[in-house]
Amino acid sequence: MPAPPLTAYVYPVLLLVASNVFMTLAWYGHLKYRSAPLLAVILVSWGIAFFEYCLQVPGNRLGAAVYSAPQLKGLQEVITLLVFAGFSAVYLGQPLKWNHWAAFALIAVAALLMFKE
Repeated sequence: MPAPPLTAYVYPVLLLVASNVFMTLAWYGHLKYRSAPLLAVILVSWGIAFFEYCLQVPGNRLGAAVYSAPQLKGLQEVITLLVFAGFSAVYLGQPLKWNHWAAFALIAVAALLMFKE
């Protein structure tokens, strides 16, 4: 049986990266607007999360053709950390410190273990 094309491995990752941008904005974007009413923040976050799910579900569905469920979760964690690191520094103005990067590196190592057969 021939190996799946490279796009079968790449497209799910791209969809998961895009979904994480929406997820991070929905979960943490409101921290810049602490005076906004909580109910409004919740409703806006739900609206943003809708687009996250529109990308995340097909990303996992397509990814399941070439990755196992644990591998997809490991990918998701690493992607989440990378997107969050950029978002925290650029949008929130809170760059990560050495200990944050060290903790993220340990999580990334754990995620990479998902790919060992």
